[in-house]
Amino acid sequence: MAECSGWTALFLATTVLTSVTGFMFPSASFGPPQILGMLSLIALAIAIATSAFYVYHAAGPWRWIYAVTAVLSLYLNVFVGVVRSFDKIPFLHPLAPTGSEPPFKVAQLIVLLIFVALGIVAIRRFHPTASSRAVS
Repeated sequence: MAECSGWTALFLATTVLTSVTGFMFPSASFGPPQILGMLSLIALAIAIATSAFYVYHAAGPWRWIYAVTAVLSLYLNVFVGVVRSFDKIPFLHPLAPTGSEPPFKVAQLIVLLIFVALGIVAIRRFHPTASSRAVS
């Protein structure tokens, strides 16, 4: 990750730490939280690998692969954040005590739509700057 720009490296490092710390809590079973964590870490591994390739003039599919995996890993963390918000924030919890009520579903749908739009914009507009593509 040392080859990435500073902001990219910070984003990737903090997102990895967020995903990894979720596995440090004891759990009696392997369920949706662990599956989301694994998916996030897989997406992050791909994003880390492709962001390192940009330094060496990678072209073609690497640009959109990085954009999609970076946005996906962030989306998965925000998804978990929304779940935890409805579970732990006192004024949200009564709106969706089981996580299957309409307010919860609407919130998750809004988040999904925002990230789909963000992913589309990222794929279309993400172009590494000339300085970030220079070989050091």
